[in-house]
Amino acid sequence: MSAFAGMSVYFLVPDTIDDPDRVSGGNVYDQHVREGLRRSGWEVRMILIPARSGSMTARSLSQLPDGALVLIDGLIAVLESEVMTAHSSRLRIVVLAHMVASLTSGTIAEATEVAVSVGRERAALGAAKRIIATSDWTRSELISRGFAELHQVVVAHPGTDPAAAAAASQSGGRLLCVGVIAPHKGQDLLVSALGHLTDIDDWSCTFVGSLDAAPGFVDELTQTIQRTNLTGRATFAGVLAGRSLDTAYSRADLVVVPSRNESFGMVVAEALARGIPVVAAHVGGTPEAMSVTAAGILVPPEDPWALEVVLRQWWASPGRRTELRMAAMEARATPRPWSEPIAIIESTLHEVALSGTAVSA
Repeated sequence: MSAFAGMSVYFLVPDTIDDPDRVSGGNVYDQHVREGLRRSGWEVRMILIPARSGSMTARSLSQLPDGALVLIDGLIAVLESEVMTAHSSRLRIVVLAHMVASLTSGTIAEATEVAVSVGRERAALGAAKRIIATSDWTRSELISRGFAELHQVVVAHPGTDPAAAAAASQSGGRLLCVGVIAPHKGQDLLVSALGHLTDIDDWSCTFVGSLDAAPGFVDELTQTIQRTNLTGRATFAGVLAGRSLDTAYSRADLVVVPSRNESFGMVVAEALARGIPVVAAHVGGTPEAMSVTAAGILVPPEDPWALEVVLRQWWASPGRRTELRMAAMEARATPRPWSEPIAIIESTLHEVALSGTAVSA
C-alpha cells in the first residue's frame, strides 16, 4: 500500500479538464495528476471552476476547513489572486504552474479565460506554500521574476503515455502541427514558411487543434493559405483526442512546433514517444522536452525563413531523415513515465500537509 494512502487533497481545476473539445497540455497534465494520486490511495476531491468565475473560486475555498490541503491549477490561481491571498493564512495551498502566465499573449488569455498582470501573478504565487512547475525553464522564470523564492518551487516534468511507433513514408512529406490554433502557437510562422515551398511536390501539413480560441487568427491563416496556393496541402483537422489523435501521429513523418511561447512542449515529447522527429522553435522549456537532442532540430523563434530552410533540407536529404528518425526511435525507447512527476507531486503535497498553515516568507 502507498505511504500516502488515505491522504486527502482538494484539486481546483478548470471545468474543461475532461472536455474533448478543449484538449490542452494543461488539462492532460491535470488528468494524469488526478488519476495518479487516486491510484496511490489519495482522496482527490475535484472542484471544477468555470471560466471567469471568481465567485465560484471564492465560495469553494471559503467552504474548505481550516488547514485543508489544496492543489490549484495555476490558471485559476493567477486569475483569482485576491481570493488566493485571502485564504493563504488558513489553507495549505500548492499551485501547479503550467506556465508563466504573465508571459502569455492576449490570445491565450482569451482561450483559457485568463487575464493576468505581473502583480496578480506575484500575489497568487506568493499565497502558495509550494509551487510545482512543469519545467526547469518555468521554475527559473518564476524565481528570476520575483514571483517565488528558490525553496518554494519544485519541478515535475510531464510524462508521456506509451504509444505505437509511427510508420515513416518514403518522401517524408507528411507534416503535423498540434496545438490550439492561436498566435502563441505560431502556426502563422509555419504557414509563411510553407508558402515558399510550393515548388516541392508530395507534401502536406495537417494542423490539429481547436479553431475556437482565436477565430480572427484562424481567418487570417485561412486567407494566407488561399493566397499562397496552399489550399489542399495545409489543412485544419480541428480538435483530435484519443484514437483520432493517435491516428494523426501514426501518419506523420515530421512534427513541427513553431510556438512563440512554450513552457515545456508536451507535443515534442509525444512525437518522440512515437519515434517521430521534431522541428521546434527554441523557446521556453522546449529543449527540455527533446530527450534525445539528435532527434530534432531547434530553430530560432519568430523565424519563418529558418523553418523554410530546415524543411527544404529535410526533403532534400533522405539520409538526414533517416538519421533523425533513428534518433527519435532511440528517444522512444526511454520515455519519462507519468509515475515520475506524480511521485514528485505526492511528496510535495505530503510535505505541505505536515507543515503549518502559515505561508512561508
